[in-house]
Amino acid sequence: MRMGEFSRRTGVSQRSLRYYEEQGLLSPARRPSGYREYGEADVVTVRGIRMLLAAGLGTAVIAELLPCMVDEGRILEPACSSMLPDLRRERARVDEAAAALTAARDRLDALIELTAESGVTDEEACATVAARTAATAPSPP
Repeated sequence: MRMGEFSRRTGVSQRSLRYYEEQGLLSPARRPSGYREYGEADVVTVRGIRMLLAAGLGTAVIAELLPCMVDEGRILEPACSSMLPDLRRERARVDEAAAALTAARDRLDALIELTAESGVTDEEACATVAARTAATAPSPP
C-alpha cells in the first residue's frame, strides 16, 4: 500500500512515517517510481514504534530495541532478555522526569495558594504591587 493509505490505516501522519524512515525504524520497499510501498509487516512495526514512543522511549532507543520485539498478535513483545538493561535505564529516566514534574507541580500549587491568600484581586492592585517591587529592587550596576 502507498503512503497515504498506510497513514490512514495506521493513524500516523505521513510526516511521522518519513521521520521513522529517516531514523531507521521503518524500511518500506520502493517502487521503480520511487514511491514507498508498505506491507502488513510495516503495520506491525509502526504499531510497535507507537507503543514504545508512548512508553517514553526515544527513537534511538527504539531503533536498538525494535529488532528484539516480536508480534504475538496483541502487541509487540520483547523476544530477548538482553533488552532488560535498556528498559530499566529508560524506566529510571522516566522516574526522574516524573519526579521533576511532581516537584514543579508542587511549586506551582504553592504559588497558587500564596496568590489566593494575598488578597490581591484586581489589576490596579497588581500594578501597585509590581511598582512597589520594582522600586525596592536594586539597580543594575
